[in-house]
Amino acid sequence: MEQLINVLNGWIWSPALIYLCLGAGLFYSIITRFMQVRHFKEMIRLLFARNDSPEGISSFQALAVALSGRVGMGNIAGVAAAIGFGGPGAVFWMWVTAFLGASTAYIESTLAQIYKEKDRGQYRGGPAYYFEKFFGGGAGKAFGILFAIASLISCGFFLPGVQANGVVNAVAQITGAGAPVATFAGEVGMNKLIATLFIVVILGLIIFGGIKRIARVAEFVVPFMALGYILMAVLIVLFNIGQLPGIIGMIVGDAFTAQAGFGAAIGWGVKRGVYSNEAGQGTGPHHAAAAEVQHPAQQGIVQAFSVYVDTLFVCSATAFMILMTGMYNIQGTLEAGQFLVQNVAADTTISGPAFTQMAVSSVFGSFGNVFVAIAVFFFSFTTIMAYYYIAETNVAYLTRSFKTTGALFVIKLVLIFAVTYGAINSSGYIWDMGDVGVGLMAWLNILGILAIFFMAKPAVKALVDYEAQQKAGVTTYTFDPKKLGIKDAHFWEDRINGK
Repeated sequence: MEQLINVLNGWIWSPALIYLCLGAGLFYSIITRFMQVRHFKEMIRLLFARNDSPEGISSFQALAVALSGRVGMGNIAGVAAAIGFGGPGAVFWMWVTAFLGASTAYIESTLAQIYKEKDRGQYRGGPAYYFEKFFGGGAGKAFGILFAIASLISCGFFLPGVQANGVVNAVAQITGAGAPVATFAGEVGMNKLIATLFIVVILGLIIFGGIKRIARVAEFVVPFMALGYILMAVLIVLFNIGQLPGIIGMIVGDAFTAQAGFGAAIGWGVKRGVYSNEAGQGTGPHHAAAAEVQHPAQQGIVQAFSVYVDTLFVCSATAFMILMTGMYNIQGTLEAGQFLVQNVAADTTISGPAFTQMAVSSVFGSFGNVFVAIAVFFFSFTTIMAYYYIAETNVAYLTRSFKTTGALFVIKLVLIFAVTYGAINSSGYIWDMGDVGVGLMAWLNILGILAIFFMAKPAVKALVDYEAQQKAGVTTYTFDPKKLGIKDAHFWEDRINGK
């Protein structure tokens, strides 16, 4: 299994996907005239518009759920891995990925709103829905089913294990692994098993409550955990403020030096950037579709802001903490056990939260270890909730004609098993599984939304329409898809006709 995952990872995360992610972001930034800059003020305004309904959730709740998926292990362990394998320059490419990816997030999330539907008392949408409705016929249905299956494999099995693995490793960094216990995955420390059991029990209580309960939990937890984490980073930066210009110079300079591994910096920066902020991956649109908004472009604009929060704020916080305190190694293309830079013990796990815990502990002592472990728990736990909702949405898509709840129950059990399996396996293997999941969805989604753009440009038409209403000073926005030449947006057609 591990060999198969490694082979798939090499195929999926070829340089072609790296440059596809960057290229799509640049393309959409130009096409939308850098809406991620022009509409920054509107992003903030829309965040606090209370517009939820019995069928949908508010824009802020949708943002919180989306952030719960974006702000996770990628922000702590992912940044550490990017630095450890790609050098400080990888952080620069994470920034580039986030800035350009915000426009991609707008496109995919607006498409999700345009083609969403009401299903069993709540809004549903995402790539499977917009592929089927836009392309139509057998081809559209087949593409939708393909993405839905890929999402189930990725979000139902591959990705949750990464988050759970990070939590138990953070606990082990504080308490030790504990006495070995024989399990189906080999010997596992007792402390890791206890942490795994705790995650599984709390997760079960929440995911059996549906999207409304997930949204309520995310709405409270995500802002709290993100602000607390950023505050900790700000304090560390202030304690080391004299280093800040040098650190920024090192990040930018290292991004373009052959000595640091130019290809490695780009590759790891983009890979971990996409893993973290999910722009183009096709996960964010599921949450965006669940929001109650007056116009599809509004949720696209809000989701673009979530990419900023994830990478430019939270990921940057992690990077500055690690680099300012010097608590990192950089693994080069040298023999095993040798490093381009070695500041900490050689056996320190790169694909985990250890660098971040060591960085905070170097300033705040043992409290730092505990604080990062708590942050890892909340970041990872809410991400697992978001993955469940994505899996649930795609199960609902695949079973629309059956009207059964049995499949939803099964996916809950599968996700709980995935969490358990990921928590007690080695971190490197589990991260590779996560990368396969991210890459698989990114290939399908980015190619699909590019095809949609060149055939009809619905998300760009929605943006132009929204900007025209903004300019006219309307107080209540409307969206008439037929007037804009957008077909099969049945939800919005019914709304404009008063149904």
